Amino acid sequence: MSQRAPGTGVGLWFALASAATFGTSGPFAKSLLVEGWSSGAVVLLRVAGAALALAVPTALAMRGRWHLLRRNAGAVLAYGAVAVAGCQVTYFYAVQRLDVGVALLLEYLGVVLVVLWVWLRTRRAPGVLTGAGVVLAVLGLALVLDLSGQSRPDLVGVVWGLLAATGLATYFVLAAHDSGLPPVALAGLGMVAGAVVLGVLGLVGVLPMRFVAADVVLRGSELPWWVAIGELALVAAAAAYLLGIVAARSLGSTVASFVGLTEVLFAVLFAWVLLGELPGAMQLGGGLLILLGVVAVRAGEVRRAQRLSVVAADAEADFPLPTGVA
Repeated sequence: MSQRAPGTGVGLWFALASAATFGTSGPFAKSLLVEGWSSGAVVLLRVAGAALALAVPTALAMRGRWHLLRRNAGAVLAYGAVAVAGCQVTYFYAVQRLDVGVALLLEYLGVVLVVLWVWLRTRRAPGVLTGAGVVLAVLGLALVLDLSGQSRPDLVGVVWGLLAATGLATYFVLAAHDSGLPPVALAGLGMVAGAVVLGVLGLVGVLPMRFVAADVVLRGSELPWWVAIGELALVAAAAAYLLGIVAARSLGSTVASFVGLTEVLFAVLFAWVLLGELPGAMQLGGGLLILLGVVAVRAGEVRRAQRLSVVAADAEADFPLPTGVA
């Protein structure tokens, strides 16, 4: 896995834009689910629509590079099946039983899984600030879940949220790996793979597919169901995944995953505006701790990159490269 030094501020803006667009998915999906749609049906149309939207840009980006698809077929399939289809289906199952913000915060336990994965893969423990960011994020999640209170979330919903966390961790790890595939191609091909997997599971009856041609309600107003599907496909999928891949390759999986935690705050905001769902004071306090965790991880990664840069410069000074070696 390619773990890069933190990118420029542009990478952070891409990560925030990705988080904001992803954050719109919960309210629009829930508006469909309450009308009787199944999670599988919502995700299938969302992913298939995103695949169509990215088809032309993907084809243009892959001209002369189709050999990269053969080389990375396994990664594309895993991205589509786990990071796209699996993550979305399990998250929407969680949304059916939990508030949008709570379901998303459970999903973002995948951020901790990313840090653990990098630790196991590189045999290097995270720095103090990165570790502190993990602790703050976990504490924030504990507050959001109200573990010591009287209104604990639905247990089945929590399990679905934890399964979504695994899919999210897979998304950040695969997105940050520089396979040579252009970001738009990875997003587009991943959507195709995800749509195929969902379609097959639906045909064999493993994943229920229930479509309801009824208006949805957002902000007290009725909208055609296809407006919600269109938003999920074009904004919360095609744009969100593409922006996320660009951000992860610029910032690295650890930083990108923690900046992506701001999706929770965007989701809470959109759920409040569109559905009237607003977490309590304790859950909002947990969101603040998660933001502090983002800042701590960002500072830790910058410090680590600067330290590695100094070590590399010292090594080059002691052992200069021969002329002509890049």
